[in-house]
Amino acid sequence: MTMLLNQIEEREHDSQGVAEEVTACSFCKGNNIVFDAERGEKLCNNCGIVLAEGVETEDLGLDTKDRIDSTLHNGISSSLMTYDKGLSTVIPFANTDGNGVALNAEQRSSAQRMRKWNTISNSNRSYHRNLKNAFAIIIRIKDKLSLSDPLIEKSAYYYRKVIDLDIIKGRSIKGFVVGCVYAACRESNIPRTIEEVAEVADADKVFASKCYRLLVRRLKLRLPEIDGTSHLAKIANNAMISEKTVRRAAEMMSVMKQDPISFGKDPGALASAVLYAACLEQGEKIAQGHVASAANVSIVTLRKRFIDVRKVFPNVPNGPTDLPLVKARN
Repeated sequence: MTMLLNQIEEREHDSQGVAEEVTACSFCKGNNIVFDAERGEKLCNNCGIVLAEGVETEDLGLDTKDRIDSTLHNGISSSLMTYDKGLSTVIPFANTDGNGVALNAEQRSSAQRMRKWNTISNSNRSYHRNLKNAFAIIIRIKDKLSLSDPLIEKSAYYYRKVIDLDIIKGRSIKGFVVGCVYAACRESNIPRTIEEVAEVADADKVFASKCYRLLVRRLKLRLPEIDGTSHLAKIANNAMISEKTVRRAAEMMSVMKQDPISFGKDPGALASAVLYAACLEQGEKIAQGHVASAANVSIVTLRKRFIDVRKVFPNVPNGPTDLPLVKARN
């Protein structure tokens, strides 16, 4: 075994010596040899052929050593989604000290007692228990709605503010979790409604809306207005509407947003009505119930918003029965 290791070391030393002696390209006979310190390769600058691999230099070794030393004791990154932000210490279950020496019986007993009290202290505070329950719900919402990590971090930040302001006493954890996630979606312009978040979290949407309004009022949040255009793509994908119709619906939505008749209306319902009007205008036959189901609104709401859309666009057909007349008129 020792002889085999010596032979391998000799081969590596010989190959490194050959690599260091490369001064000319064996393919184009050029002398312009370039060394890539990041990959440890020598290559020809004229034809690009690799002449030697695995070449090590003193500078490369120092760079690697510095890089290893800088990341040796970093550990996991801090996160607001962890109840202790990832900064608490954990006593390992290995019965050895820092030098790897086994502990005696008395030291093992002391270490086991410290582990027990460390575990109890991490879960003994109601503050930590509250955060653990809330963050478990947030992670479930993230997985079901496919939300991004920065948005979840913002939700955790809002929830920590709620606990610090002591406004969660006597109220549901789920309600404030739904409010925090929805506020983060509003801030990031993510087209998610509070009904969708409440349904995923299995929370009461009425109480979640109250918690959201209390959250906005106490934290003094300045959230941007909901743009109905962001709902068009989601509704069109659910209803399988053509891209040409979606582009026409986006043009109509830009006009609707400037008209006072759209002020105070539900953006999702308005987007579904505009999309239905665009389908009628483009001659794409689709049922109102199908669009309403894709937009998660009632048919009555869709019809009311469709009436508002026809006030701005009077040339839009009143229904599928008017499509042949529109085509003949055109």
